[in-house]
Amino acid sequence: MIRGFLGGFLMGLANLVPGISGGTMLLATGIYDRFIAAVSQVTTFRFRLDSIVLLGIIIIGGGFAIILGAETLGSLVHEQRWIMFSLFIGLTLGGVPLLWSMIQPFNLPAIIGCLAGIGAMGLLAFVDLGQSEPGEYSFIMLLIAGAAGGATMVLPGVSGSYLLLVLGQYLVILSAISGLKDALGGDGQLSEPMAILIPVAIGAAVGIVAVSNIMQWFLQHARTTTLGVLMGFLLGAVLGLWPFHAPVDQSILMTDYAQYGLLAEQVEDLKPRDWPTAAFSPTGGQGLAAIGLVILGFGISLAISMLGRETPPPGSEGLD
Repeated sequence: MIRGFLGGFLMGLANLVPGISGGTMLLATGIYDRFIAAVSQVTTFRFRLDSIVLLGIIIIGGGFAIILGAETLGSLVHEQRWIMFSLFIGLTLGGVPLLWSMIQPFNLPAIIGCLAGIGAMGLLAFVDLGQSEPGEYSFIMLLIAGAAGGATMVLPGVSGSYLLLVLGQYLVILSAISGLKDALGGDGQLSEPMAILIPVAIGAAVGIVAVSNIMQWFLQHARTTTLGVLMGFLLGAVLGLWPFHAPVDQSILMTDYAQYGLLAEQVEDLKPRDWPTAAFSPTGGQGLAAIGLVILGFGISLAISMLGRETPPPGSEGLD
């Protein structure tokens, strides 16, 4: 029970930080296989008390971490974007060695899968899939974001938060979690955060139940190609994490709102999470600091991945 709560808590934190995989956290705490087995049993209507209890403890631990950390991370990503994104790049790339060790030998199917994964992430990075108007949210996009987050909770090496970033839903969801926390404390209304979190929760349930079982099948029957795709996801992820962007100052928005597709009356009511961003040229000090943060993030993620190697990866039995 303690390991289950710890694994769930670490998984919840990982799902808030782009670059760290929730699945890797479960590997690190040694409960990955039990979690996969419990999901498989429950979703095929084989209800066992120990599986239900384990899933409940993991969910409680993950929810506790998300509620505690969402507001802080949301503020940091908005206010210190280049710092956080530099760190996220390192955290993302730190998962590559784990997948590399799982794929060996790196043959043609793995190369094809890797190229496909890079292409998919490149498409996500350069095609705008977010909401069309600030403050307006697509129910379908929130479902997709939830499904992506849910599926990656059980995929070692793949970060669900990164996918939320490139889908344009990361700050939206973190702000909704903070809004829910405030509303439960008597400050604000429940309607707005629930309008965002309900479709995300539905999507997450679909992702965990459906996508995780599908991926488990692929890992068992097309392991090398599937792991190659996952590595491609990580390598291609950095395409959407160029750090040197910053939110446009509200005073600038007030005068140049038209170039950002806004109306004058929209600017005053615009929430910080919806402010448009613009690229800037970093100073020499910022460039060096960004490199240092990338190295730091890589080291953190690599250390966590190495902890997870004690547990055999899913689908590895008898597939050497």
